[in-house]
Amino acid sequence: MKINFILITLFCQFQLFAQQKPIGITFKASANSFPLAANGKAATIISDVQDEEVVSIAVDALKSDIRQVTGAEITNEKYAVIVGTLGKSKIIDELVRLKKIQISNIQHQWETFSISLVSSPMKGIDQALVIFGSDPRGTAFGVFELSKMIGVSPFVWWADVTPEHRDELYVTGNKSITGPPSVKYRGIFINDEDWGLHPWAAKHMDTTIKDIGPRTYQKVFELMLRLKANYLWPAMHPCTKAFWYYPENPVLARKYDIILGASHCEPLLRNNIFEWDHNFKNEYGITAGEWRYDKNKEQIDKYWNDRVLQSRNNPAVYTVGMRGIHDGSMPGPGSKEEKKTLLEQVIADQRRMLSDGLGKSAGEIPQIFCPYKEVLDLYRLNMRLPDDITLAWADDNFGYMRQLSNPQEQKRSGGSGVYYHLSYWGAPQDYLWLSTISPTLISYELTKAYELNARRLWVFNVGDIKPAEMELQFAMDFAWDIHKWTPEQASHYPEYWAENTFGKEFAKPIGDIKKEYYHLAAAGKPEHLDKIQYTSEEIEKRLADYQSLVAKSQAISKLIPARLTDAYFELIGYPVEAACSMNEKVLGKSNEAFKNIQILTEKYNKEIANGKWDGMMDDAPRRLKIFQTPETITTPEMIQQSVIITPAVNYIHKSKELKSIEGLGIESSGLTVWPMKIYTDTPYVEYKMLFHKGDNKITVRCLPDFPLYPGMKLRYAISIDHATPVFIDIATVAESKPWSVNILRGYAAGESAYTSDVSGEKTVRIYFPDPGLVVSDIVQW
Repeated sequence: MKINFILITLFCQFQLFAQQKPIGITFKASANSFPLAANGKAATIISDVQDEEVVSIAVDALKSDIRQVTGAEITNEKYAVIVGTLGKSKIIDELVRLKKIQISNIQHQWETFSISLVSSPMKGIDQALVIFGSDPRGTAFGVFELSKMIGVSPFVWWADVTPEHRDELYVTGNKSITGPPSVKYRGIFINDEDWGLHPWAAKHMDTTIKDIGPRTYQKVFELMLRLKANYLWPAMHPCTKAFWYYPENPVLARKYDIILGASHCEPLLRNNIFEWDHNFKNEYGITAGEWRYDKNKEQIDKYWNDRVLQSRNNPAVYTVGMRGIHDGSMPGPGSKEEKKTLLEQVIADQRRMLSDGLGKSAGEIPQIFCPYKEVLDLYRLNMRLPDDITLAWADDNFGYMRQLSNPQEQKRSGGSGVYYHLSYWGAPQDYLWLSTISPTLISYELTKAYELNARRLWVFNVGDIKPAEMELQFAMDFAWDIHKWTPEQASHYPEYWAENTFGKEFAKPIGDIKKEYYHLAAAGKPEHLDKIQYTSEEIEKRLADYQSLVAKSQAISKLIPARLTDAYFELIGYPVEAACSMNEKVLGKSNEAFKNIQILTEKYNKEIANGKWDGMMDDAPRRLKIFQTPETITTPEMIQQSVIITPAVNYIHKSKELKSIEGLGIESSGLTVWPMKIYTDTPYVEYKMLFHKGDNKITVRCLPDFPLYPGMKLRYAISIDHATPVFIDIATVAESKPWSVNILRGYAAGESAYTSDVSGEKTVRIYFPDPGLVVSDIVQW
């Protein structure tokens, strides 16, 4: 009897699931569809004024979005969109009491929302579309999800993606539940803003203060909500005053329910380069002493503690630790061991401040410790770090995770997270101009991180936000649901994004353009071309491929609807044509290409969107030599030898554990062990290759990555003509000379020599003994 009852229950649950159809949007009425906008009337939107302010902000945006799509002004009071948060909206709580909505999969979750159709929810309303969240941000995300469904891009304002007009909008299905997100804290770091966001904001947004201020951040916060982002490291360069200097900024963050943080070199939400170096006397009436905790502890403690007290009303994740005033090492004792001890004291004192100031135990307060650059060396000296602090691992600034949590660190209650660069100022050369980190690389590196428990916090350095729009959108989509855009699927994201941005007709060709754009940049970013050695054949092919890409892009630009021409130039035309011109200028020594970059940039700043982005695009950030005329640029000498290149995916046999991942590495696809783990029988791939009599050199080109964590290796093994395999370690140390060469050219290389008695075909076998190895191709010299 008990078994029968269980079977009946399971059958009923299955039937309920089968009947549940996800919410969707159509543009014609159908049976049981809900008229969001029809006959010139839009459904009325109802929310509780007592709900959090972020909900009202989202509701106002939705009203504007519906009006922008349909033009509907008059409300239809028989149909309503009801919006609210569980426990904060009396309307939603009443619907729960009446059993009109189910909350079992929503309640007590993080940022989770439901969108459902409900008949006769209250007196006078025939049907309602109910959007409710587990918390206020979840509710806001649900509202903006509906905006996206009706055709409003998250970049409707930031990239001028004007939505297509629709006379009518109907909601179909009955229920969708979304969340909780894969990563708890998902956010952006506005950085190196000197040549883009700051001059633009001063000219167009916060014109009174001539700075990045509340008017700019209001647009940033709305974009974040539309992208389901919740966490911010504010702009912090010397050109920008501290976020907290303008009282409206934290107030605005509170309204938009944005969680505040600060970068790896800004403890406890303080912006040292402005607040310690330039504004300390204005704030405290005395001159700041030395930035040394072992000599000036009292003054530094007060400085930190005051910000903790000031931040009590704002949700925040506090960066703990200490570095230099700006992005440099912590001043203090001479030895690393003494510095480590001092850093342990700093963190212990900071946690006392947090606990006392916020009235909670330190373990209840979200904190991160970022072992970035020289701090990583101190951490590796067995530094004591409280278990609840989240380890925020940094990439090598060029998209490759330099270290992740070992098995012991994976057990930390605070877990770990990732600080990842989509833009960077620093050695061996910046990439502040164009955004070229591919979705596939992001997915591969951060899936590795996620699998090793980096699930608490992901923050992306997005520079000026523009021109990293698509990369940022992918990063946030991926952080929300890491299962949707796995490394095997990530190469399809550009097409998915293009369809949602430019329409189904243009999805495939624009997606292909973006994929090729990333592929070409993987073997040399436009900003790095003067540091890379190519063969003459590679240069010839590279220039031809870029010219073909531009031709395809320009052909599509003529077909794009007028409402999207500005968006197309910002998102596709400018980066594609500018990257091509940079290659032609540097590798082809073309003065015409140099002038074309200036023409394109002038168009970006002065012509598109009626000059809206004037000041945003600088085609020579930091005035590096690479941006000068072709006569002034010296490139490495070309390699004259002829080579034979075999892409890794052109095998005759491979182990089943090896997967081809499109868009990973310098070839069209990379070969790697996936899922990533250590196998008892080492996976291998086999090729047939022609060798000439005498000495042969074989180079295996791999993704310039790192071992997963200390104690691991990153090797391949090669066997030629069934000889004993030879192991070759391709790992380098970040910031070393070999690393610099690798990340600029897009690959790490291992070399082997083979002497053949005769010319002819031989079997070459490549083994994959270590997880994380990605092979792009094999080159014979």
